[in-house]
Amino acid sequence: MGLRKAMTAQLPDQAEIASPMLPRTVVLVGLMGAGKSAIGRRLATRLNLPFRDADTEIEAAAGCTIAEIFARDGEPVFRAVERKIIARLLTEEPPHILATGGGAFMDAETRATIHDHGLSVWLRAELDVLIARTARRTHRPLLNQGDPRDVLGRLMALRYPIYAEADLTVVSDERPPDTTVELVIDALEAHFGLRLPHRTPHHHAPQKAVPAKTIPTKTASQKTTPSKNAEKSR
Repeated sequence: MGLRKAMTAQLPDQAEIASPMLPRTVVLVGLMGAGKSAIGRRLATRLNLPFRDADTEIEAAAGCTIAEIFARDGEPVFRAVERKIIARLLTEEPPHILATGGGAFMDAETRATIHDHGLSVWLRAELDVLIARTARRTHRPLLNQGDPRDVLGRLMALRYPIYAEADLTVVSDERPPDTTVELVIDALEAHFGLRLPHRTPHHHAPQKAVPAKTIPTKTASQKTTPSKNAEKSR
């Protein structure tokens, strides 16, 4: 069935109960190491919302890893699949928390879809924070292309001006994840002009992403800013 089927397969209906007060899906964007998945899971638990990870959904739909898609089919094919998956996740009810890969927001069509159907939140981290976090992981092929500081520095220079187009920006630094979650909740409440019902931290384990059904294949301060114009990252 392969990638073509992955691009057209329907995602399953969700049984989770979401907060009725969240008007749209919250889309977390940022570089690898920014904390999109870790913060996203905790945020979803706090707000009693489903959590989705775009990379997990892509791998489940394609039946292979993202690295394998890149190696076998190339980035243009991967971005096309990513575009379709994210578009479907953004129209899925109820609204949820969606973590995206680091390159997703760089795609103009995906960025426009997020703008039209979701609320983008950039988790902005400084270089030293990104280096410390990514050093703990071994599945970052992009960082094997050279010195991690140089690679991440180049990615920051290229991507941060685009990430800055996100609806909201929240600093992700050395503070505990639950503190960053509080900052995101504060930012969402200020943006939507409402009070979100949320649980007390530490009382519930963070959610795991629930991927789509696998389809076989052959192959310390808050920074909240509105848009000026409105990895696991790769």
